[in-house]
Amino acid sequence: MKAKQIETTSAPQAIGPYSQGVSYFPFVFISGQLPIDPKTGQLIESDIKKQVNQVLDNLLAVLQAGDCSFQDVIRCDVFVKDLRDFAIVNQEYAKRFEQVTVPPARQTIEVARLPLDALIEISCIAIKR
Repeated sequence: MKAKQIETTSAPQAIGPYSQGVSYFPFVFISGQLPIDPKTGQLIESDIKKQVNQVLDNLLAVLQAGDCSFQDVIRCDVFVKDLRDFAIVNQEYAKRFEQVTVPPARQTIEVARLPLDALIEISCIAIKR
């Protein structure tokens, strides 16, 4: 069994020496996604609600490129610049996972700074079924 790189133009390209995602059956590891518009390659405006949704759109694009969906996610790691945004993050996050039978395990961590001065970054692990 070999690791397989996951790539898609529907999510931002990696901004460093890493993969957007890696599949190692049955696991799919999605690298931290930033609120970058994949069409422009630019960070979207500094509004936490819009940034959360862009990050989740990017996560879904990479998951789909790895033949998965939010239904297959078993763990998420959320990194926020300001924990006071926690309620907004939860509200938008919950919308994406409301149809999921078993919500993924998750941790949320406040960090001093994220790449490109983003307000949020999320990575996840999924299992192919």
